[in-house]
This record gives sequence, structure tokens and C-alpha cells, in this order.
Amino acid sequence: MPHSQIVVGAAIVRDGAVLAAQRSHPPVMRGRWELPGGKVDPGESDTRALVRECEEELGVRIEPVRRIGGDVSFPVRDDGSAAVLRVWLAELPADGPEPRALEHLALRWLDAGGLCGVDWLPADVPFLTDIRPHLRG
Repeated sequence: MPHSQIVVGAAIVRDGAVLAAQRSHPPVMRGRWELPGGKVDPGESDTRALVRECEEELGVRIEPVRRIGGDVSFPVRDDGSAAVLRVWLAELPADGPEPRALEHLALRWLDAGGLCGVDWLPADVPFLTDIRPHLRG
């Protein structure tokens, strides 16, 4: 069985809201929303990849708290490769900088009422149920 690429996402929660990031690329995903994160490199732990990806994408160092949900499969690509998404609840250090959209079109803090008000990528949607209890509203 071919190896599945592991992709990690951060449900960064602060003051009862989760950080959503609007994709800039590829064109088919442009404008849709996701939890920030990215691919796990060979030999890298999931949490180390999560911290690295948030530094690259947001300019912040997060603190993973705990994993939520299970593995969610991405659609199989044309080349036959497979990938799964794993998500962690995460926090920002109180004295750290504000996240910036370094690789995204925009960032938005969403409370429970706003969670379904953006066009999420399909792989992120199953995690919204696990995120909602951590949000206000």
C-alpha cells in the first residue's frame, strides 16, 4: 500500500475564537478557508511540522495542546497519491506577535456563530464539531 502524506492543521483558539486562513493557491482552492498548517516532512513529528508551518505561514510560534478528531482523507490525486489531515488544538503565547497572512489572502478569528460563515475546504469541515465547544457564542 502506498504511503499517505500526512498534513497537519492548527485549530488556534484565543479568547473563544479560532483562526481561519483563506487560501491563496492553488487556483482551484483560492478564496476558500482552512486551518493553517501543512505537510509533515520525512522524519519530522506531526507537532514539530505544525509549529514549523505556523511559523512559516503566520509568523508566530504556536503551542500544540492536544489532537482532536481522527485522520481525514483528502481525495486521491490524479497521480494516485493519498494524504490525510490531522488537527491539533493550539494556543498562541500571550506575549507573542499577532498572526499575519504571510502565505494566505486573509486571516479571520471566528467565534461559534461565525464558524459556518466561511467556505471551508472539505477536509477541514469534519473538525468544526470538535472545535465548536472551545468557542464563544
